[in-house]
Amino acid sequence: MNKFFIIIAALFIGFSSYSQRKYMKPKFAENWSKPSKHPDHIVLNFSNDPATSISVTWRTSSEVTQAYGEIAVSHENPKFTNQAITKKAITNTLRSSNVVSYWNYRNPDQSLYSNINQNYHSVTFDDLNPNTVYAYRVGNGSIWSEWIQFKTASKSNDPFSFLYVGDAQNYILELWSRLIREGYKKDPNASFIIHAGDLVNDPHNEDQWHEWFKAGGWIHRSLPSLPVPGNHEYGPLYQDDLAEKVRKLSIQWNDQFTLPQNGVKGILETNYYVDYQGVRFVALNTNTMIKKQSEWLEDVLKNNPNKWTIAVFHHPVFSASRGRDNKIIREYWKPLFDKYKVDLALQGHDHSYTRGKVSPFEKNTLSGQNKKDLTGTVYVVSVSGGKMYQLKSNWDDYEAKRDKIGSQKQLFQVISIDGNKLLYKSYTALGELFDEFELVKNENGSNSIVQ
Repeated sequence: MNKFFIIIAALFIGFSSYSQRKYMKPKFAENWSKPSKHPDHIVLNFSNDPATSISVTWRTSSEVTQAYGEIAVSHENPKFTNQAITKKAITNTLRSSNVVSYWNYRNPDQSLYSNINQNYHSVTFDDLNPNTVYAYRVGNGSIWSEWIQFKTASKSNDPFSFLYVGDAQNYILELWSRLIREGYKKDPNASFIIHAGDLVNDPHNEDQWHEWFKAGGWIHRSLPSLPVPGNHEYGPLYQDDLAEKVRKLSIQWNDQFTLPQNGVKGILETNYYVDYQGVRFVALNTNTMIKKQSEWLEDVLKNNPNKWTIAVFHHPVFSASRGRDNKIIREYWKPLFDKYKVDLALQGHDHSYTRGKVSPFEKNTLSGQNKKDLTGTVYVVSVSGGKMYQLKSNWDDYEAKRDKIGSQKQLFQVISIDGNKLLYKSYTALGELFDEFELVKNENGSNSIVQ
């Protein structure tokens, strides 16, 4: 046989065996997620006015009982650190044994229980200057993190952009890491990141939370996170909860994030709102207290001085994937979105991509505009992690129109706002443009969409 054909055949056989091999999910070394005296899981959040304050939270071993944050206006001269002010942190101990590993408890390769013994520290820096680059560090007074930079918001409605991602949830360190890092590369000047729920798969699993923090790395430390909980942030906490089918918020959530306290009592830091340079961001919890949040939501939307309104929540108003429907969310919240002209709803849960809109009029005879020229709320469902679902065949059961669909794609979104224009772009994990549109706000408060 010709030597050339022998070489080609060998290469083909080798490639076939490679492409068909069984994927080997990585294992982590024992105690790889165990905290030490050195600060880790450092994350920035807004908890008050983003123009004048910032909150930072971090984790250590329980040996660190006192912790501090230091902050200074950043400068090209490294001696800026001499001007730093020090603030004592609030420290909470999270010590719990026999926590149920709920989503994996039937898997014999997974431990049924996990033990948690660590301290969380939180400090909020107030009285900051707007539109200013600061640097901060955290530690126990002798062991410190690096100095980390961020920028406060402007007091005026200056243009800005932010990132939005759906469910990280699965294959977090191995696959979500590439996605969130590509998002930062695409828009390094983004002001913050919205996480639309299901950050992890198993709500109380410390290893998975460690994956989330490792995957984002210093991005979590530099860009504030605005997270909402998904259904995978809720689950039985102890063995008795399993029998009684009681689902509780991730035991880590309230300790590892420092979020606004302006939401509904009983679910604080899982629903809240933040005003940022002319936009009101409304974070909702789709897992519980839907009716109670509706009362809160109407007040937040009614008394909104901002030009733009963006809602963030997990379970979609209009489902994207097969076999899913969230009727209670649609019945309670969509009428309020319509009434108060919410511009954009950013959602997760369905592990596929769908973008659609609701048009408020069939025809306005006075203006001569058809419904295709105007739009109500634009609804987006997106996924950033490695688990994918099949799309619904259509939206015939909904009074909405699908404009773009996609499946089997890890995606992140860059959303920019400049005066009367909102520009939305969705990108794949390779940084390739997948979807885009522009909303233009009219003088009467309605939007026109350009695709």
